[in-house]
Amino acid sequence: MKKTIFCALAALFLAACVHDPLNTPTSSDSTNTTVQNGKHITIGTANFPESEIIGQIWAVALEQEGFDVEVRSGIGSREAYLRALQEGTIDLVPEYSGNLAQYYIKESGQPELPLGASNKEVLDALNRVLPAGLSTGKIAPGESKDAFRVTREFAEQHHLVTLEDLKDMEGLRLAGNPELKDRPYGPKGLEEVYNIPAVELVPISDGGGPLTIAALNDGAAELADIYTTSPTFDADLVTLEDNKNLVLPQHILPLMRGKAINSEARDILNSVTERLTTEALKEMNARNVGDEKKEPRALATEFVQQN
Repeated sequence: MKKTIFCALAALFLAACVHDPLNTPTSSDSTNTTVQNGKHITIGTANFPESEIIGQIWAVALEQEGFDVEVRSGIGSREAYLRALQEGTIDLVPEYSGNLAQYYIKESGQPELPLGASNKEVLDALNRVLPAGLSTGKIAPGESKDAFRVTREFAEQHHLVTLEDLKDMEGLRLAGNPELKDRPYGPKGLEEVYNIPAVELVPISDGGGPLTIAALNDGAAELADIYTTSPTFDADLVTLEDNKNLVLPQHILPLMRGKAINSEARDILNSVTERLTTEALKEMNARNVGDEKKEPRALATEFVQQN
């Protein structure tokens, strides 16, 4: 019965995501005048709620200062929205420092960052490998890191506290976004760093949300990648300590096309991003996907008004 419910939820989620975000604006259209004077900005977001909330926060802040902003939501994985950014389909996107650095390091063929790299080391590396024409704004104090979680029952059964406790445990299924298979902290990283053999990825495209949690509770996976800012509500989960720092610092930052974002817009983005704390992200995420079901735009407006 649980498996049937899980499959139904997954089908509904995937059906809701079938659209073309690169051709579907969610706020006002641009005009020739605003484009010419640098007052029109197109923000893209990834396919999970937190990215949409951050994108809408930036949109509200910019609109209050006279910018014409278009938000193109749910573009997809990092590969999809970074391609859109470099092609000029969008001008700005929320990003996460460590994952972004690792992505462009891999693209450039440079050596990977060492385990346990500091935030400064991550940012220095990112600045070295960013493609020409792209730049970042100030990082937020808040970060949303990938974290590996299990049910409390599974943790107690196998005496699990850290990821290292999973070493030599065969047949583990890991629930997470499909692109996790290519991430340095995905199955390959778990195998190489923590000696966990043959981790099988169970792909679920909800950014560590309710479908990923359901996979743990229903026994479709033993381990799940659920962000540190994702609400788990009444799910009784345990976060396994990443004692070897497989996952790098993941502070939020604006990634933009340099020519598309003028100095006034940069100042606005930096000012509001500096107020994005981890706790604020947790609260907004919970209000968005919890019983309140508050829309990202409404959360963003409230956040900007209060900050």
